[in-house]
Amino acid sequence: MHPWERDARMARKALKRGRQAYGLLIELACTRSSDELLGARRAYRSVYSESIEEDVASRVDGIERQLLVALVSSYRYDGSKTNDRAIKLDAQKLEKAISIGDKKQLIKDEEIVRILTTRSKIHLMAVIKCYQETFNKNIIEDLDEESSLKDTIYCLCAPPQYFSKILDSAMKANANKNEKEALTRVIVTRANVDMKDIAEEYDRQYKTPLTQKIEDVALGNYKDFLVTLVQRALPKGSD
Repeated sequence: MHPWERDARMARKALKRGRQAYGLLIELACTRSSDELLGARRAYRSVYSESIEEDVASRVDGIERQLLVALVSSYRYDGSKTNDRAIKLDAQKLEKAISIGDKKQLIKDEEIVRILTTRSKIHLMAVIKCYQETFNKNIIEDLDEESSLKDTIYCLCAPPQYFSKILDSAMKANANKNEKEALTRVIVTRANVDMKDIAEEYDRQYKTPLTQKIEDVALGNYKDFLVTLVQRALPKGSD
């Protein structure tokens, strides 16, 4: 199956599962390149005769709708150019919105949604750094319990950290069905993308090699399959 069709089918599955799977929509929209997301949108339309944008708009009825529609609809600039003035302004706008806004409604704030759904990834990385340096605060901590916005930032600006957290949750004894499925999803979809970075980040965060953790929790051919995919991305001699 082509990766674009795979992503389209995962998005449809997430929409059917409802709020508990909205994190997957954020992951698909934010960890793919602009062309990959565009390809997934085209595949979605081809497979389901509907646009993913209209499906998200009609199926998501909570406060997450505005953010999710904007994320799946985005086509970000993928180049390396940034504008220092725009970076400073965006950092200031984010700080103001978070400081004076209703903590339970930040996901609906127009400025926050605009910045996170339209700016390039390299721009957003610079904005988060500027936010920290200018206000001596961590934006992730400032967002408190707003998990959707935090996941959006992690997926856009620090994918290895996001995927390491997802993998760790998937391999816990009390993981639910959605969390367990993420183990296969992450390793298969990131094997040829950034698995080396994810494995290194996992080791750094949890003090255990990712391959060792997989061997501890998985069994048989399934275990061998996952471990092989991870090992292919690592330098020779690494665990």
